[in-house]
Amino acid sequence: MTPRRIRLRRPDDWHLHLRDGAALRSVVPATAQVFGRAIVMPNLSPPITTIVAARGYRDRIYAALPVGAAFTPLMTLYLTDETSAEEIIRAKASGIVLAVKYYPAGATTNSQSGVTALARAYPALAAMERHGVVLCIHGEVTDPGVDVFDRERVFVARELAAILRDFPGLRIVLEHVTTKEGVEFVAGAPANVAATITPQHLLYSRNALFAGGLHPHLYCLPVLKRETHRRALVAAATSGNPKFFVGTDSAPHAKDAKENACGCAGCYSAPVALPLYAEAFEDAHALDKLEGFASVHGAAFYGLPANSDCITLVRESWRVPESLPFGDATIVPLGAGRDLRWRVADKSDNSASTV
Repeated sequence: MTPRRIRLRRPDDWHLHLRDGAALRSVVPATAQVFGRAIVMPNLSPPITTIVAARGYRDRIYAALPVGAAFTPLMTLYLTDETSAEEIIRAKASGIVLAVKYYPAGATTNSQSGVTALARAYPALAAMERHGVVLCIHGEVTDPGVDVFDRERVFVARELAAILRDFPGLRIVLEHVTTKEGVEFVAGAPANVAATITPQHLLYSRNALFAGGLHPHLYCLPVLKRETHRRALVAAATSGNPKFFVGTDSAPHAKDAKENACGCAGCYSAPVALPLYAEAFEDAHALDKLEGFASVHGAAFYGLPANSDCITLVRESWRVPESLPFGDATIVPLGAGRDLRWRVADKSDNSASTV
């Protein structure tokens, strides 16, 4: 029997985009309302490539938080061909940078400054392995001859396998894993390799992109895959395997930047992520595994304690708004206009966390 209420340790988001300026101020409250911490992506323009820039960005995030919010941004650096071992050492010593993000150049939003050839990143990767800094990976090749639906599969076989071979002690997160091959690689790798999974990749296959027309607010990178891959992701997320944990990849773009002739990639999921994860776990008859996936596994991988406070999910239908404020524009959240089965209770429940 499905419970009417679920109490969870407060979850964390291990892959989040917050943007900057007015956009940042518009979206950070939605994350801070639910999540205790988040790994914040560095792909601003210009990108966050130094400790000085990371500190400044962190200060702007704190300034944008609602009064009384108990949210901690965990910062990342943007890996480039020029990232030095010395910058990695400074990152480790800073106490605020937990990871470095690897974007293959041209793979996604604001990735033009990313790594152009894997070998050029080897000095930085060696320093990361030596000093215990996590490598977060956007796992897609950018070869124009590789089909867009195969880019993760090829990256895993070619690039990720080489990184793990050459840096066996490096802690690696394959972010927003989307394929059966990616899941199988992570599951079969040593304990220093993990993966995050987004709500959209758990709930939708690529058919949803084109059902009754083109749906730009489901367009993200890596793109949604076949149903067989979606099922593999659900099996991994609900398995209880600590290698898999929440990473929403919530990526806000204004409505007019999504709904145009060359729409931006990214789903804005922050206001609905936890209810959507709950739907996926309920459909898989695995609500008892949700807390581990959302609140425990990611913290353990990053060497942090689980949050001590709790939140409550209530099984009560509510409708996702069609749009939300986004600076001077509007933004369309994932699932806009849809009735969801779970909502986050208004007040935190600080008692023990059980389903």
